[in-house]
Amino acid sequence: MSEKDRLRTYRGKRHFDRTKEPSGDRTDAPAGNREDEPGDDRTEPRGERPARGDEPVFVVQIHDASTMHFDFRLEVDGVLKSWSVPKGPSTDPHDKRLAIPTEDHPMDYRDFEGVIPEGEYGGGTVIVWDRGTYTPTSHDKQKRPVPFGRALENGHATFELHGEKLRGPYALTRFHGREEQDGGSAKPTWLLVRAGSTGAKSGGTPDPRRARSALSGRTLRQVAEAPDAPRWESNGGGKG
Repeated sequence: MSEKDRLRTYRGKRHFDRTKEPSGDRTDAPAGNREDEPGDDRTEPRGERPARGDEPVFVVQIHDASTMHFDFRLEVDGVLKSWSVPKGPSTDPHDKRLAIPTEDHPMDYRDFEGVIPEGEYGGGTVIVWDRGTYTPTSHDKQKRPVPFGRALENGHATFELHGEKLRGPYALTRFHGREEQDGGSAKPTWLLVRAGSTGAKSGGTPDPRRARSALSGRTLRQVAEAPDAPRWESNGGGKG
């Protein structure tokens, strides 16, 4: 399947004359860097993702939409495979976090931070909570590496995150709810789990309303109120 076909659902849900979300066209520019703000103690310059050669990227965004949630995205075959994680990824191996698959997103979305207009799909504020690269680690029963896309198709994929906040081994496992088992039309659901105990931390995920962006150092509220936050301004002819 081509990249264009994989993004058909994503594009069909959005009006790109009303939202500053990237369309996935090659002409789209990333959201860009944000200037440093006082009081931030990060040592890495903002706008520079951790580099690890040619490894695929991941991003975790906090999305303050109709319900607050985290969006967990992994680069797979030229798009960002995406899951909505209501409670967010955890650093505690004892936490099993529900992950609901959503439509594939374009690669440029890894840098998106701003305000999706009210009335548009997913209307609300988005910040980049964490970002980095990951190493696929899935193997078959003979210990042979399995391509990551195939591992996801098989319903179990393991990987190691190299982020600014999330580091170490994780696993995504698909399971079927009662509605699916009874022949219903419910979406398959997944569990996102921190695997192993080395380097793991207790305490789960921080309060999303107090969490700061790995891209700009801002909170959700600061991004929503920032004059330079990407947003669509109505001229009287659409939804604002």
